[in-house]
Amino acid sequence: MRHRSRVAEAVAAVLLLALSAACGSRLPESDFEHDDRTPAPRDAAPLRVGIITSATSPVGGSAFTGPRDGARAFLDRLNARGGIDGRRVEVRTCDDGGSGVGNNECVHKLVEEDEVVALVATTALDYAGASRVSRAGVPDIGGQPIGTAYDTYPHLYGIYGSLAPRDGTPGWSGKLYGGTEVYRYFKREHGARTAAVVSYNQSASAAYARLVERGLRAEGYEVVTEQVDFALPNFRAVAADLKEQGADLVFDAIDGHGNARLCQAMDEAGADVTAKVTNVQNWTSTVGDDYKDAPRCRNALWATGASRNFEDTGHPAVREFREATKDLKTHSQWQLEGWAAARWFTDAATSCASTGITRACVDGFMNRGQGHTAGGLLLPVRFDRLPEPPKTSRTCLSVARWQDGRGWVGQGDMNRTCFTVPQLAYAP
Repeated sequence: MRHRSRVAEAVAAVLLLALSAACGSRLPESDFEHDDRTPAPRDAAPLRVGIITSATSPVGGSAFTGPRDGARAFLDRLNARGGIDGRRVEVRTCDDGGSGVGNNECVHKLVEEDEVVALVATTALDYAGASRVSRAGVPDIGGQPIGTAYDTYPHLYGIYGSLAPRDGTPGWSGKLYGGTEVYRYFKREHGARTAAVVSYNQSASAAYARLVERGLRAEGYEVVTEQVDFALPNFRAVAADLKEQGADLVFDAIDGHGNARLCQAMDEAGADVTAKVTNVQNWTSTVGDDYKDAPRCRNALWATGASRNFEDTGHPAVREFREATKDLKTHSQWQLEGWAAARWFTDAATSCASTGITRACVDGFMNRGQGHTAGGLLLPVRFDRLPEPPKTSRTCLSVARWQDGRGWVGQGDMNRTCFTVPQLAYAP
């Protein structure tokens, strides 16, 4: 049930990004409105797919565009190789602006007007139109679980899977469940015993910190809690206390800018740790620049997730992704997961080629509940509607560590880094 932990991380990451939303906004990305670079075969109508992204959300920056860019890269390459059964895939994108109103408008445009056969790699700050997508029977494949939609509605298939009933209520009676596999990993593999959790004195930050603290305590850690003022954070005081307490690990519930400042303060205080643990959204190639003033802390950054490290070019599926995206200025784990989502759609559509590529057929492929891996890019993804949440689950992890000069270095085989851990309930 690894997707539960990823859901909690995704929700927390968005809430934390929203804390700094006033820092700026993005211009509309009109150049991504349509994909017309590859001519359609004359004898076959193109297949339309939609990608909804909060590209110009209040969060700003490029926070949500990675999955879209990865999916487009895959579908561009697919079209260059002849499409699906001789049919070009026509990509229709929509920027919902990060609002519920905008999201509903995108759903109306893509699902009802453009009549896409599927949505791919949805990454929406407020997926308000999710119920409309579900009612229309449109398969939404490989979306990022920023909210609870992928654990609520049928026909929606998040990138990490779901075991929930998906009967219109989030999770089980409104509760989701997360495992303790990340904490078990550092305890078993690195002998960690003391973990610090840093948060802001802000409700979203504090709530996620409490969830992390609960998981750490369930795994037997001594937990050090550090809270700073959001407006005037004193990271020097936190760093000094981390050193005094001898923390092995540092987890956080703060935004990216705050993390960089925390790391700088830790370097200045000489607070060396086994790992400064971050999440999949920060698993990017920009770490060198983001943490340029904190070389020791930077080289103690670890990331965990449920997809293969985008730097693992020894794997053929990753190598293909990197070759197709070599012109992008930066790379990220979310780009790779968007690529995997598009590959997943392609597998589903290809299975329907002999009988007709329809929404219903693609949805039938997705709904089988089999362990799809997108060619080895994902840990096996399942969609099983369990009437009750499991108390424990065997969960695997993808783990990487940043090293200057090498980038993100994978730590073992993600299909073998597995633990049987308790599942803890939390309210989304």
